[in-house]
Amino acid sequence: MKTIIINLERKTTNFKELIQEALNHNFLDILVSKEVFQEISQLERLITYSKDLTLPVNNFIFSDIDKVKRFNPKSESNPANIGIYRELITKDDEKTIIELTETNLYDFIIVAAKDWKVIPYENLIAAMHSTDTKLIAEVCSIKEAELMLNVLEMGVDGILYTPKDADELEELKKITKSSVKINLTTAKVMDIQNISESARVCVDTTSLLEIGEGMLIGSTAKGFVLIHAEVFDTKFISSRPFRVNAGDVSAYILVPSSGSQGYRTKYLSELKGGDQVLIINTDGLTRVVTVARVKIEIRPMLRFELVSSVDNSPVIMSVICQNAETIRLVDKNGKAISVVSVKEGDEILVHIGPGATHFGVPLKEKIIEK
Repeated sequence: MKTIIINLERKTTNFKELIQEALNHNFLDILVSKEVFQEISQLERLITYSKDLTLPVNNFIFSDIDKVKRFNPKSESNPANIGIYRELITKDDEKTIIELTETNLYDFIIVAAKDWKVIPYENLIAAMHSTDTKLIAEVCSIKEAELMLNVLEMGVDGILYTPKDADELEELKKITKSSVKINLTTAKVMDIQNISESARVCVDTTSLLEIGEGMLIGSTAKGFVLIHAEVFDTKFISSRPFRVNAGDVSAYILVPSSGSQGYRTKYLSELKGGDQVLIINTDGLTRVVTVARVKIEIRPMLRFELVSSVDNSPVIMSVICQNAETIRLVDKNGKAISVVSVKEGDEILVHIGPGATHFGVPLKEKIIEK
């Protein structure tokens, strides 16, 4: 998930409206000052940031490198994260920021680029994407926020923004809903196998899903198949627009992450109410929804084996779905088709995965899944 820090250091005339609107849109990362801290100190949901080292906040922001070295925020009495604020004006500033990342002193770095923006942030993302330090861009407008969240496709890890009014928070919410885009391609169905019974997982969300949306599910981390939401009415059953009948208990599902790919994996068997999962549409745009409940029942299933390619090399993947008319995959034209109608040779929308994961996190190591 992208980190969206809302700057509410100044106690403006619309301060209470801004904090309420931030809560309404689940913007819980708030930059505060001593002036406003008392106003929000009773709101337990908030994740607080401050440049004032005397406040009991979750995250301290430094501007002086030497001061960080003298300060020990991660004591038992104060386990706060630490970050640093840096302006980026010259190439030397860019180099310094990258060097600061390599010190492992900082959980995050907030960067304010005054003139050049895209190129410096592209360089920083390329240098920092494999580190544990979050890159936060200070932005001056909603348009700039959208740009920074999508630089080099993966975007920065987060933004710092000072809203003028509640409407801007509404606009910010709209662009952060689809700040991660996942590349979809096609795979050809090679084989279909009947499985007499399996533990099947239905994922019921707290959101209404739409035509063209679903979840990416796979039996291996090499590839994930787009399973469509149950948004269609039929002669025998009404739609369940909050539900994806996802697959068997051992399958992987994509869930949100602040890593470079924008996702990690979980087993369907691990999901529970309150978890968050990624919803993906046929254009690859994602949004995060919350799980209301998970239903696991024994049902007859179908196992689909598919093949796609990367750099002219075949990628074999598979997915196991309930054998029922209401469960749908998505064809190469974006049309939802029932699993009982899918046949060998059909082309289905898929996402090529990282190929290796450890506790859901992509790894660069050799692994065999078959």
